[in-house]
Amino acid sequence: MQDTENLVRSAQEGNLSAFGQVYEAYYLRVYRYAAARVGQGAEAEDITQEVFLKALNSLNKFKFTGPPFAAWLFRIAHNLVIDRARHYKAAAAATSGPPAPIDDALSVPGDDNVEEQAMVSLDMEALREALDKVTKLQRQVIELRFLAGLSLAETAAVMSRNENAIKALQHSALGALRRLLAPQASAEVVP
Repeated sequence: MQDTENLVRSAQEGNLSAFGQVYEAYYLRVYRYAAARVGQGAEAEDITQEVFLKALNSLNKFKFTGPPFAAWLFRIAHNLVIDRARHYKAAAAATSGPPAPIDDALSVPGDDNVEEQAMVSLDMEALREALDKVTKLQRQVIELRFLAGLSLAETAAVMSRNENAIKALQHSALGALRRLLAPQASAEVVP
């Protein structure tokens, strides 16, 4: 991602327009990740804005010799989501906190294609239930790879694992989801 590197370097030199372009390039991916964890709406938007604010304030600390920029950005997002979850746990000790509505992560604020959103949401309940049954690491790799659209290398950097571990986690997560969703799919086909 040479373009991202050039934009980040320019933003590190004080070019706010370059950071604006980085923001535009990553906003939707960060929002979808946050929405998958906390739900669509103001909270996901707040977290997304906070991610970019923290990134802007810490941009001078980012080094191109470490993890890729996207991994660094999603590590900020992950930490903010975890902090938010801890806050909810402390505030509502009796509950396990709000579920992570995956279908909300797929819709975007201001997206006017209601028909398409309705079609997507048909299978999202089954997917949400299946994701609740896989391990936390499997869920995280699915969210980062498929909702946020990160590469294997970026996902590995966010999760502090090597690429082979991410491949194995992704493989096991997809296998588990396939097994969990297969009975529902075959039940729908049988008359």
